[in-house]
Amino acid sequence: MNDALSGPPMCAGPHLDIRKPKLKLPPKAADCHCHVFGPRDRYPWAANRLYTPPQVTLDHYLAMLDTVGFERGVMVQTGLYGNDNRFIVDAIKAHPKRLRAIALIGESITDRELEDLARAGVRGFRVNRTAKTGLAFDVARKLAERVKGYGMHVQFLLDIEDHPDIDTFLGSFATEVVIDHMGRPDPKQGVNAPGFRALIRLLKSGRGWAKMSAPYRTSLQQPPYDDITPFAHALVAAAPDRLVWGSDWPHVLLETTMPNDGDLVDQIAVWVPDEATRKRILVDNAERLYGFERA
Repeated sequence: MNDALSGPPMCAGPHLDIRKPKLKLPPKAADCHCHVFGPRDRYPWAANRLYTPPQVTLDHYLAMLDTVGFERGVMVQTGLYGNDNRFIVDAIKAHPKRLRAIALIGESITDRELEDLARAGVRGFRVNRTAKTGLAFDVARKLAERVKGYGMHVQFLLDIEDHPDIDTFLGSFATEVVIDHMGRPDPKQGVNAPGFRALIRLLKSGRGWAKMSAPYRTSLQQPPYDDITPFAHALVAAAPDRLVWGSDWPHVLLETTMPNDGDLVDQIAVWVPDEATRKRILVDNAERLYGFERA
């Protein structure tokens, strides 16, 4: 039976004819946000999945990295598998110098399971509050206490303007926190909106990070998403040591124009014009946050 008929519709796939970008990335650059999928017969989908994935594999992702110039990648566990993190663990095992991951976990996880994930190369767990499918904040706070000893952090997908107190609210977690997609900023409210200013305070406090990724999630424009560029510039000006970059490949659930990943890489030069700062974000910060071997 067609999976799109027996469950959520299949997502559009990414461009496989990836344009080689004009921007030359520094050695050891890391793409710090992607979603990957394994063979369904080996890694079954969760019954309550939000989407049916496009027909792309880890090999497609690694080929994209090779084409655009990234040597490293960070996989973010998808709700497709729920809290079954076997695929990302197996992927890291196959590419231990190249890949790291962020898991999905629940309250029932044991200390031994946390230790196993950490040893495997998992550097944190994700909480999805945008889709309202992730852990509650109070549960995430308790789990942060537990994962701190394993060198992990907490990653949040949320809408920053829903949280104008995020600097104090998440800044008090036991671990540092990472905010996906620049907090999904609202172009209509601009860089002085309360939530976005709170995000900047969180980063400057040294308790938080932000991923420069997925401008299309909240942009009101077509590529190259010029209405998101002011937010990127504001983050770079305020806290370049607290930023990483992510492709968000394969751009699941995208309802607008599918971007070419080569174009997204060239956009880095617009967001971060200074070469030394780009190296800091793409290499140095990623090594600190995800435990990659130092370049």
